[in-house]
Amino acid sequence: MNTRIARLALPLGGAIAATSMIGATLVTSANAATAPSKKVVSLASASQAQKITNFWTANAGANLKAAAQYESSSQVEGKIKLGGGNANPDGKAGQVAPIGQEKVVPTKVKNVNLPKTIGKVFFTVGDKEYWCSASSIQSKYHNLVATAGHCVFDENIQNGALDNWVFIPGYYQGKAPWGVYVGKAAYTHYDFAVYEDFDSDYAFVTVYNGITYGGEKEVTKSTFDSWQGYKYAKDVEITADQYKKCIDEFGKDKAPCFTKPDGTDKVVPWDTKDAVIANKEVTKDEFDKAPKAGSNQNYQQAPWMTKKEIVDETTYNAYTGPGYKKIEDSSFTITHYFLVYKVSKASGTKYYRTVYYIEYVKDAGRLGDNVGGQGFTWNQKVGQPVYAFGYPAAPHPDGDKAFTGETPKYCYGKTFAAAAVAKFKAEAQIGLKCSMTAGSSGGPWILQYSSTKRLGYINGVTSLIGDADANGRIDFATSPYFDSETYSIYKSAANLWSGSIVTKDGDIATKA
Repeated sequence: MNTRIARLALPLGGAIAATSMIGATLVTSANAATAPSKKVVSLASASQAQKITNFWTANAGANLKAAAQYESSSQVEGKIKLGGGNANPDGKAGQVAPIGQEKVVPTKVKNVNLPKTIGKVFFTVGDKEYWCSASSIQSKYHNLVATAGHCVFDENIQNGALDNWVFIPGYYQGKAPWGVYVGKAAYTHYDFAVYEDFDSDYAFVTVYNGITYGGEKEVTKSTFDSWQGYKYAKDVEITADQYKKCIDEFGKDKAPCFTKPDGTDKVVPWDTKDAVIANKEVTKDEFDKAPKAGSNQNYQQAPWMTKKEIVDETTYNAYTGPGYKKIEDSSFTITHYFLVYKVSKASGTKYYRTVYYIEYVKDAGRLGDNVGGQGFTWNQKVGQPVYAFGYPAAPHPDGDKAFTGETPKYCYGKTFAAAAVAKFKAEAQIGLKCSMTAGSSGGPWILQYSSTKRLGYINGVTSLIGDADANGRIDFATSPYFDSETYSIYKSAANLWSGSIVTKDGDIATKA
């Protein structure tokens, strides 16, 4: 894996040239530079989305919970100079309004309300699950996510994109309150996708309509066999009459019914003829209270089956079974006690039927209709105040783990021209003083943020993090400078339709 660093957001302010969306076109910049070479990668067809959805949602979201923050093996290290980079406009400033808002007026409030638009993107690298931060952003079809380029693209992967990519707004402990949104296509600058130039470390990803859990229901075997989503079968015990009806209905060869010998063990008096001796482990207290062997009681002591073992301290401390734990002569011992009894095997037949269940999903609708979408702005003056949001999780270099990654955090301050970082080919990034650690990668930097409306204008995404004074604490983050080329790539993605991947029957579509 080619690992990387975390990113933050930068502030928006000052005069911005207002524009609007008309028809199929979002907005144009009068002084936009020549359209840059963009890299476009397909993430999933509608049929592939089924597999991706099941991967993340099966087993109560076990893979979501197992994911770790995506971070670099080395971040910006050592004492460095803040400032001196080449982050500058390449044309006239412009903006695209947030979803449902013609204009956002920044608010000054004591408590900052977190945006509904932010969440986590999940993906896999090899057999490992990872996540980054991201946000819903304005687009014609309300289906676009903004994040860091390194949270989507990796030139070491065959098709150039990370696998099993989904966005979950408002994610918390395996829960997806507004659904799971599978990525359809990703857009970034050619220079990042091919040359890993972090001056273009951003990506815009179109997503299909969200998917939410619809429930489960019992179905026929044929429906079960053709179902593309999650399904399971289990055997349930039935009566002899129900078994007969099942055979009559389906025929013996095709019936989902079967029989098993009744092998139930029944405890019987000690003097029962043809009974078999059995044993079970009990606690020392239960053993001491049981009658001695040779009595006619059902359960009797079996002193010849008492076993003492010497274990190491770790095993001793972890053991929670019925055995008796004791430290003897500096040795850790566990003594096991058994009672003996007699059983007879019950004769007869039990009847079973295989029952088939499917889990169906519902179309949650478009991303922007559910959580809104931040506006977008470019060619802004460096030095304006911004809010940077993300899900930091990694410890600081000194080992202090200040964040859990479970809930979003934010930084606030004025941006500055970040110093060049040759390792990442970063020469024109902006910086922000911020203590968020790895996990915040891809989180939005929002200019002119209204805490009341929870909306503003995305003017950056967290790209790199570092320790400027070399004291073992992350204290700054960087973002690519959003210029006319960034807008051009954003506009290409923002006008594309995705659609639903759920059929009317609650299954995942099987055709692209």
